[in-house]
Amino acid sequence: MQILIYSYNYYPEPIGIAPLMTELAEGLVKRGHKVRVVTAMPNYPERQIYEGYRKKLYVTEYKNGVQIQRSYVWIRPQPNLLDRMLLDASFVFTSLLPALNGWRPDVILTPSPSLPVCIPTTLLGWLYGCPVVLNLQDILPEAAIHVGLLKNKLLIKVFTALEKFAYRSATKISVISDGFIENLLAKNVEANKLLQIPNWVDTNFIRPLPKDNNAFRIAHNLNGKFVVLYSGNIALTQGLETVVKTASVLRHIPDIAFVIVGEASCLQRLQQECQKCGADNVLLLPFQPREHLPEMLAAADIGLVVQKKNVISFNMPSKIQVLLASGRALVASVPENGTAARAIRQSGGGIIVPPEDPDALAQAILDLYQHPNKVQTLGYNSRQYATEQYAFEQALNHYESLFYTVTADTPVIESTVVSKQEV
Repeated sequence: MQILIYSYNYYPEPIGIAPLMTELAEGLVKRGHKVRVVTAMPNYPERQIYEGYRKKLYVTEYKNGVQIQRSYVWIRPQPNLLDRMLLDASFVFTSLLPALNGWRPDVILTPSPSLPVCIPTTLLGWLYGCPVVLNLQDILPEAAIHVGLLKNKLLIKVFTALEKFAYRSATKISVISDGFIENLLAKNVEANKLLQIPNWVDTNFIRPLPKDNNAFRIAHNLNGKFVVLYSGNIALTQGLETVVKTASVLRHIPDIAFVIVGEASCLQRLQQECQKCGADNVLLLPFQPREHLPEMLAAADIGLVVQKKNVISFNMPSKIQVLLASGRALVASVPENGTAARAIRQSGGGIIVPPEDPDALAQAILDLYQHPNKVQTLGYNSRQYATEQYAFEQALNHYESLFYTVTADTPVIESTVVSKQEV
């Protein structure tokens, strides 16, 4: 097949949707498919266009057999709501030209939470006469409203209408958890449009590694420490202040060290929180190169998943699969009835504590520190569950099957349109 992935995020961005779409595109190429990706100039999580891509409108490049067509986007380092809207709008307009400048796809895949992208993908699906698969990584605007990011009533109406349009125009909708399906069915989305394909992890790349002679531990003087690691996005939904307060509660135990890895600009705010709480047992580090990720995860005894109380129940952080694959115990400070808590309970690899409760989180960490056998058991369960449920090859099989299904269901009239274009 000829597959077009229309994704705002892609390699070399290190976290979020970018690694997922990169692995999917390259995995499809390895199976003999032709893949091109329409994406933005890389800018996340720093929220500024990477060196080497600045002052350019368009860039076309190739990586591991994938054609990557990049376009300029309007971006600001600390975006407010207007900045975010202008960012989405700029990608919608600038990306359409490279999307049209290439071979005709058999199917288009577009990941969301960038809702406005459904406009060019719907147009392309109509022009090319091909199905469009919407991959939902988050449900907007509901999630943005829930955390207080979107409050303007007019904008809520606009984005709600855009959400309905995205669901109605998509041929199929793939979702990452059952909580998404429940939400969409309640919004009268047709059940036969929905398909659950969990996010995956490359279990050959992310794997259990020994803590002895671990380069990350050595580089940051962590040898002999019980390391509690958080790595990932630092945003409204996480509430990393809870982790800092937890570290403060446990600072009387010198063997326990907290490590928070994230966006450099956000770490400054956490540094102030550490000073206020007297949490001198917290090490704040910027994102590490992706090739060092397995070793960094292996340096931990515990991996943290943190959410605020007001996070909507279907939110499913992709870091869960990564932590499970690393073979480490998880402690999750998340809403009890949420998708994240459900996934971790099913894995048998972690402990759930109430969100925004430093004392409960401290108690769970202390219990694991005092019971190393429990840490080992949870870590073993984590790895087993990841290989059984989240292996990349399984997800690749599902997407490949989905693409074959939607292209097989394409009406015969579309082939007539193609032949006219070819003539």
